[in-house]
Amino acid sequence: MGSDVGKLKSELKEKVLKLFEDFMTRLAKLEELGTSGSKLLTGFKQGLEFLRRPPIDRTSELIENVVKSNETKRVKSYFESGCLNVHDSVQNMSKLRTSLLGLTDHLSKAKSILKELECLLEDVSSAIQTATECLPPAWDNDFSNGLDLQATNDEEDIKSSDLQEPEMTEIAAMMGIIYSMLKKDYAMQEKIVISLNLKSLSVELESYCLMWSLHPFINDEIMHRAWRLIP
Repeated sequence: MGSDVGKLKSELKEKVLKLFEDFMTRLAKLEELGTSGSKLLTGFKQGLEFLRRPPIDRTSELIENVVKSNETKRVKSYFESGCLNVHDSVQNMSKLRTSLLGLTDHLSKAKSILKELECLLEDVSSAIQTATECLPPAWDNDFSNGLDLQATNDEEDIKSSDLQEPEMTEIAAMMGIIYSMLKKDYAMQEKIVISLNLKSLSVELESYCLMWSLHPFINDEIMHRAWRLIP
């Protein structure tokens, strides 16, 4: 009986670790996507701010003298157009469109990865549930204690757990916590992208870029701890 229990535990541990590695691999892809998305958001901000760039103030005596001393047809046309180069304006409008399309694509890819993470989390929960049903009562308590994976969103669950098999139960709980954080981060990114338009205020765009790069819903300590669990 003891050898059967040991074999079952070993098989469960191997399966959970494999699922966890797959989970972290997809997490890495999501982080790469987030970095690319941050660059696209910054590009949108820069493009929009260029189009809003105020014209040169000709009330300045120095500026007026410089303009008059170099008042060619090209310079005159430049001022008449509001100090905007038509070619640059077209390029920046294209940049805005490209950034928005890229951010929309980012959301689609991120949502797909989140779905994969959810499936892996369900697989881990199922594996532990199966082991719980097969193991003797003494081991049953160890495996089932505190494993409400989908509902887990408190980092303290990991710190306060006193379980006999941290390799499995801690990994499972940690996956649940990370998934919850990533869902919140994605929801924030989605709201940011949806709100972007030509009327977006500069101060709003600055805040969006900052929030995107800071990942306020991600606990770095938990993430570092998760990476350390990779063999």
